[in-house]
Amino acid sequence: MRPAILLAWLLGLGLIVALILGQDTARIAAVLAVAGWSAALVGVAHLGTLLADALGWQALLRRPHRPALPSLLVKRWISTSINCLLPVAQVGGDFIRARLLAQSGTPGPTAGASVLVDVTAGLVTQLAFALLGAVLLLRQLGRASEFAPLAAVLALLALLLLGFAAVQRRGLFSLLARVLHRLARTPAWQGLIGSAAALDAEVSACYRDRRALVRCAAWRSLAWLAGSVEVWLAFVVLGRPIELAAAIILESLGQVMRSAGFMVPGGLGLQESGILAAGIWLGLPAELVLSAALLKRAREVVFGLPALVVWSCFDGPGRRVRLSGPERVSQHGS
Repeated sequence: MRPAILLAWLLGLGLIVALILGQDTARIAAVLAVAGWSAALVGVAHLGTLLADALGWQALLRRPHRPALPSLLVKRWISTSINCLLPVAQVGGDFIRARLLAQSGTPGPTAGASVLVDVTAGLVTQLAFALLGAVLLLRQLGRASEFAPLAAVLALLALLLLGFAAVQRRGLFSLLARVLHRLARTPAWQGLIGSAAALDAEVSACYRDRRALVRCAAWRSLAWLAGSVEVWLAFVVLGRPIELAAAIILESLGQVMRSAGFMVPGGLGLQESGILAAGIWLGLPAELVLSAALLKRAREVVFGLPALVVWSCFDGPGRRVRLSGPERVSQHGS
């Protein structure tokens, strides 16, 4: 899959370049020049998103395997940065944060289950956030017939997410492991079946804890709204403030496009296309909307590069960690 993901990454970069060249580049540069150093405020606002995401993840971890919030915050920062900047589709960072959590002493199945359920909660709350954006957009424009395709896509995503959550609760990983064992017919798969069963048990335990699920969903929902504050603040520093409802519309459509193209690392070009399309629907100047989208992307780079350096210190790409228990086993090379 690596060549395909690398190709998707290059296509995403090409799409961003095409979006910029398709507008008046001189006007985009002039709009961005207005922001100046105040553009750093967009990065400050992102701290709220990062904190809410980390608190949502922490809610799923039961004592005594619940690390301190600062530790989870760093792991979440690294995970998000990997998903944004490296050609690993948009889920590679989530494998890494499960790995880092296991390295810090949390049993592997517990670490993996917490990340899996957290990702699922993120997708479900994103769907609700997208519905909020669609409702606000319809309220702004008053033309429901134009958004029937969007409604159909959101309905399909809802069914897929419900199905995904259901199969997780019914032992998805043990089932897959048993199928692979029957196909391979080798004793080596017995260990995999045991690990998959442990992961299934932890996933089921997470879903049984309704209170933890509600807390996780609440924090993840707050994180999506915090992302809208980033967009709103981007327009403020560009000298053209918009209403918070408009920022929610822009952010929700941008995130839907990003998730729909999950094979494109960081949703390169797709997020910007979604924000630009929503901005055009709202009657905002294209150069202004694209400038705000580029500020958001620049924040990802500025935040992400230091996180990759921190990751290389803890768990560089050349390391391998066994996630079967709290003990740490690292090997260089593979």
